[in-house]
Amino acid sequence: MSLAPAADSAETAMAKVSLCFMPLVLAIILLSATHSEQHQSSQAQTLLRIVRFLNFPTVLNSWNNYKDLCNFEANSSLAVVCYEENITQLHIIGEKDAPLLPRNFSIDSFITTLVKLPSLKVLTLVSIGLWGPLPGKIARLSSLEILNLTSNFLYGAIPLELSSLTTLQTLILDDNMFSGPLPDLLSSLPVLAVLSLKKNLFNSSLPISLSDLENLRVLGLSHNHFYGEVPDFSRLTNLQVLELENNAFGPQFPKLGKKLVTLVLSKNKFRSAIPAEISSYYQLERLDVSSNMFVGPFPASLLSLPSMTYLNFSGNKFTGMLFENMSCDAELKAVDLSSNLLTGSLPKCLLSDSKDRVVLYARNCLDTRNQNQHPFPFCRNEALAVGIIPERSKQKQASKAALALGLIGAICGGVVLVGLIYFIHRRMNTNKTMKKSPPRSITENASSGYTSKLLSDARYVSQTMKMGALGLPGYRTFSFEELEEATQNFDTCTFMGEGSHGQMYRGQLKDGSFVAIRCLKIKGSHSTQNFMHHIELIMKLRHRHLVSALGHCFECYLDDSSVSRIFLVFEYVPNGTLRSWISEGHRRRSLTWTQRIAAAIGIGKGIQFLHTGIIPGRSRSFFRWILNFQWRFKDEARRQDRCSQLWSNIAGNDQRQTSEV
Repeated sequence: MSLAPAADSAETAMAKVSLCFMPLVLAIILLSATHSEQHQSSQAQTLLRIVRFLNFPTVLNSWNNYKDLCNFEANSSLAVVCYEENITQLHIIGEKDAPLLPRNFSIDSFITTLVKLPSLKVLTLVSIGLWGPLPGKIARLSSLEILNLTSNFLYGAIPLELSSLTTLQTLILDDNMFSGPLPDLLSSLPVLAVLSLKKNLFNSSLPISLSDLENLRVLGLSHNHFYGEVPDFSRLTNLQVLELENNAFGPQFPKLGKKLVTLVLSKNKFRSAIPAEISSYYQLERLDVSSNMFVGPFPASLLSLPSMTYLNFSGNKFTGMLFENMSCDAELKAVDLSSNLLTGSLPKCLLSDSKDRVVLYARNCLDTRNQNQHPFPFCRNEALAVGIIPERSKQKQASKAALALGLIGAICGGVVLVGLIYFIHRRMNTNKTMKKSPPRSITENASSGYTSKLLSDARYVSQTMKMGALGLPGYRTFSFEELEEATQNFDTCTFMGEGSHGQMYRGQLKDGSFVAIRCLKIKGSHSTQNFMHHIELIMKLRHRHLVSALGHCFECYLDDSSVSRIFLVFEYVPNGTLRSWISEGHRRRSLTWTQRIAAAIGIGKGIQFLHTGIIPGRSRSFFRWILNFQWRFKDEARRQDRCSQLWSNIAGNDQRQTSEV
């Protein structure tokens, strides 16, 4: 039986089937091509709308004659990258210092158009005049990995919706006008490696959650208004660049990982010493701690770190002696030690190893005539002022202290012995007198000395010294940072005057209340306990005819914790002095005789309280000391122009009636 006719029929059938499906295949190909063309056309239209939103900048002129934007030739200002015919990268970089876009520009409409490119992974819009608050709908670009909006005019807070971009690796918002606190939700970006918010208006402390960004490599927060302690970044083991310049961070040196390459802490409020472990940061190339208040010995080992190229310690209070034979790394290109308290000789390696190296060391006390050096006593006195005492001086002080303690012990023992003999003798005489005459009544004794009411009031004052009285807050201990903030870092515009017991400054606390702050410099070595007796007495002096103390602050030396300065905080009474009110030609209305008599009575009551309002038995010299502390400074008749706005509301803030002046 022949099979040839059957095979021929099978081939004929297959051919017929192929001819039947051919139109369908062609239709699918045509539809696919049509869809691809429509998709490209849709993306092109989106880009053209972006051009119109940006007011047809010159860098986008080449888009007007587009054909295939995915194959567009990129340049330094414009680039479009596609993957499988989807736009995945868009880079638009305008001219430097580009002006704001027109007033009819809408940032919300612009972002609405932008999110029609859902495949975007990289978005760079630099210096193109964008303005307005950044809309949260930008988070609809869910595939975004890099977002760079540098050098625009965006303001307001960072939208919380950004925390939903779980693939975001780089966020750069430099040179805008963002403000408010840093969102705590930034820690929910698990792969964030670069966070740069430099040159904005952020005004808050840093959230502790920043230390949870384990993949963070670059953190740039320079030129903002951040303040407070830097969170513990020791867990950020991948952190290589930390830039905190020109903020108000401090006072403690931050805790950091050891993989840092660049560390910039200049122009802040750090006041501690440099920790010893920084000498083990072997990858560190750039270190800038200038223009702070760092104290302690200069860490000379940093000069020889193997990777160090730039080192700036200028404008601090570093002490210590340099030696000519100190070693330096050959890669060190720039060193600035200016305006410190360094002594000794400049290391030869800084001047001889490389001709291209820049070395600045002016305004120290080095043994050289170059670059305007201070005499040696200057650095020694300044070092003593910040609590840095040389070892020999410490030994001498220790021996003097031991001798003084021995003398004091002997004197105290003699006084106790004499006092004991006197007490026994007087007790014997008293017993003899009581046998001869009847005892006086308790009422008579009280009336001749201190009344029971006065003693009761004294006990009441003692019990309520830490509670609010007379409408004033309770007595408390202030931190030095609070006083710095209240006086704008003890600015000259807050200076009220100076007397025999120190300088007086005017300040405003966070709650808006005004205070007077007296600064007392302490000579000699005394612990805080030496002054607590006087402090406890001052805090009891609450009376409507006295300026009440609100608190105190001790500033201590770093080496032995002895007190260097005491700050006493009093209520601020802006009415001036009684002398200024009764003097002729006063700019305000004069006091009536009734008011003058009331003022005199008030003064008498205040003096009576000082002598009888606390537990009796205090010496006259102590009350003279208290009265000196309670002295009221006159308001300054003239104000510097730069301070007028700061204190404009003081004039109407009178907290006492005229009779209480």
